[in-house]
Amino acid sequence: MNGIEWNNLPALNWLWLVFVLAILAAWTIAWRRRAIDLLVDRNLQQRIIAGASRVRPAVRSLLCLAALGCLVVALADPRAGRQEEEVTRRGADVMFVVDVSRSMLAEDATPSRLDRAKAFIDDAVRRMGGDRAGLVDFAGSAAMRTPLTLNYGALMRSVDDLTPKDSSRGGSMLGSAIETAVASFPTDSTAGRAIVVLTDGEDMDSNPVAAAAAAFKDHGIRVITVGIGDARDGGRIPVESKSAGTTGRTWLLYDGQEVWSKMDPSTLQEVADAGGGIFVPAGTAQIELGEVLERALGDLERKDFETTTVVLTSPQFQWLAGAALLMLVIEQLLPNRRGAISPSNARRQSAPQSGRLVEARS
Repeated sequence: MNGIEWNNLPALNWLWLVFVLAILAAWTIAWRRRAIDLLVDRNLQQRIIAGASRVRPAVRSLLCLAALGCLVVALADPRAGRQEEEVTRRGADVMFVVDVSRSMLAEDATPSRLDRAKAFIDDAVRRMGGDRAGLVDFAGSAAMRTPLTLNYGALMRSVDDLTPKDSSRGGSMLGSAIETAVASFPTDSTAGRAIVVLTDGEDMDSNPVAAAAAAFKDHGIRVITVGIGDARDGGRIPVESKSAGTTGRTWLLYDGQEVWSKMDPSTLQEVADAGGGIFVPAGTAQIELGEVLERALGDLERKDFETTTVVLTSPQFQWLAGAALLMLVIEQLLPNRRGAISPSNARRQSAPQSGRLVEARS
């Protein structure tokens, strides 16, 4: 099929703006014509407004509107010349492990620690290329959400669906989460493997250091930890409360005192050291996790995964952009009045007139 395809079809909605501007331009031109006809008799208009054209302003407006329309269509990214090409995906295996305990609701890392973790994963996935990626979440227990896949869209839908969970055991079980992630890797794969943990580091005696050491020494799986949250002051944990039909917001209490959750960098550093990886102290800052992982996992062994068919199309927006530029140039060169001359022509025409004036005076 060699028809036109559109990569950004919603951009065509801007054509409504072009339509509105066309109506406004037509109304303005008609209003000006009526105003001139009311103020000046038609027989005297050519004497008072020498060379005035009733058509050229409309032509200039039409050129501007057509150029704007071409630019809008160019924004829709039209493509043609569809070709199919088989590409072999090559990469490593990366499992994202995300803390979804209530402490991840703290807003010291805006808008919340959990939302910041989602943003970090999105940035990392955008840079992955051929790596397979999966998702595990954990609070009081760990669960596989998405197995290793090259379908990044499905992975990100699972990431977007992550919500905080109440833990029956009262905290996060980071060690269990690492063990679940290790068990999710295929045993017959020769690709390099890594676990990326995104958490505030609050652990409830699940021995994550031993779990990371076993992952690295026994299975060759590297463990990278990303610490999210303020390590010094921490942040309060919001709680949505409902009473008498109204919804309000309070803070999590323990023994009548507000709970302040802090990121634990020491634990996360120990886990990373035991797991042969690195600790990324993101804190409350917005970091480029994809760039960090590229450096940290650049030496992982890559293997060939599945062969996929990639559809290639040729962009056509440049023709529309060129047409818009040409119409704008023509609009600038087209005068509103018949017989209008440029400044250079005016100088050339004024020279002989000055000569004749000198001769007359002499």
